[in-house]
Parts: sequence; C-alpha cells; structure tokens
Amino acid sequence: MKSTSARTLAAGAAMAIATATAAQSAEKSADNQPVRNVVMVHGAFADASGWRGVYDELTARGYRVSLVQNPLTSLADDVAATNRILDRQDGPAILVGHSWGGTVITEAGVHPAVAGLVYVSALSPDAGETTAQQYEGFTTPPEFVLETTPDGYGFVKPEAFKSGFADDASDADAAFMRDSQVPINMSAFATRLENAAWRTKPSWAVIATDDKAFDQRMLQAMAKRIGATITEVAASHAVFKTQPKVVADTIDGAARQMSVALQ
Repeated sequence: MKSTSARTLAAGAAMAIATATAAQSAEKSADNQPVRNVVMVHGAFADASGWRGVYDELTARGYRVSLVQNPLTSLADDVAATNRILDRQDGPAILVGHSWGGTVITEAGVHPAVAGLVYVSALSPDAGETTAQQYEGFTTPPEFVLETTPDGYGFVKPEAFKSGFADDASDADAAFMRDSQVPINMSAFATRLENAAWRTKPSWAVIATDDKAFDQRMLQAMAKRIGATITEVAASHAVFKTQPKVVADTIDGAARQMSVALQ
C-alpha cells in the first residue's frame, strides 16, 4: 500500500509539474513570436504608471513592454516622446494608446517599427483633422468636467474626477490619480494631424462601456471608422488601470495575429 501511495503521489507531482511547465510555456509564448514588443502611450490627465497592471500581465507572457511618458505639452512633443521609445525597439511592436494617447499613436504609428495599433477608449483622428473635431455631433457626459488654467492647461475638476474619469477604481486609487494629474495643453486638441497610421496599420479597440469622458456613440463611431476589431468591457474611462487583463488580452491577440501575418 505504501508503494502504491508513493507511486500515486509521484505521478501526481509529475503531472502538477508538467501542467505548471505547460502553463509557463504558454504564458511565455511571446518569446517565440516575431511581434513581442509593446509600446504604451498614456492619455491626458494621467501618466504611464496607470499601465502597471497591463505591464505586469504582458511581461508575464513574455512581452518586452516600454512605456512612454508624454509631456502633454503639444501633439508634436508627445509624438517625439513616442518616437524616441519606438526607435529603441529591437523588432516590430504593437503601439497602444489610451484616450488622448490615441491621437498620439495615430500620428506616431507610421513609424516603421509599428506592426499594429490598439486604441483603449481612445481618439483616432484622420490626417488633416484635429482631435477637437472628433467631438462634433456628440455630447460629452455631464460627469466629465474640465478646469483650464490661465496658461491654457486642462485638469479634470477634482470634485468630479472619480465619477468622470475613474468611477470603477477604488476610492484610494481614484484619489491618487486625481491628485497626481498631469495637465494637458488644451491647444493640442486644435492641432491637425499629418498622418493617420490606422489607414495602413491593422487596428484594435477596447471600448469601456461605462466611459464618462466620451459619448459612447463617439467611441463606437471612431472605432468603426478605422476598421478596428472591437472589444467591449464594462469599465470607466480609467479602463487601462481597472481592467488590465482585458486590455492585455487585446494587445496579446493583436501581437499574435500580426506575428502570424509577418511569418
């Protein structure tokens, strides 16, 4: 009996090790893909630290993830910051943008390192258009309230931050995001784009269905216009922080699909 029990335990242990090894191999599958780089661009009123959950998800799967810290001083400055990171990639990359970051990746995404684009509740103007034009014909929810400083920079009104930006975040996380806001130069929304990378690069879109920073009709219209593969998730505008697995799964899927296309 002891011998049988020992064999059973040994077999069980071997199976557990094999299962764990297989799972680890699956998680690290990006190591064997042509597209294993991801570059993520934050939006207005935030910084790259909000991507931490997505970063953790993707690095666990074997991706090399780089984060852009946008100065938010102009579209040109944000595109330049993104290009500096793209120049450092050692192969094709998926370029990801949240909110205003969508405008940035639309302009910067023509970089030769970019294989595909992922828009996370993000803007996607066409060449010759401004970001502000994307709002025409739509109504921003009343929960999203901006305050503009005398020198033209915008903040989300502190009292409205959680309801308008991060309603599904914990009170502590929402408070930290509110108090660490990075203001954007509001004149950037009036800058016309020179390029629209989505016209030549495959696109994916994550749409937060409880987003209060954008009219839902606007998010759907933008994603459909660029021909994006759409994933919807119940989340606030802070979807990049509150739903990291959904966002990471979308990026992972984009990288896998583009890896097949490049092989």
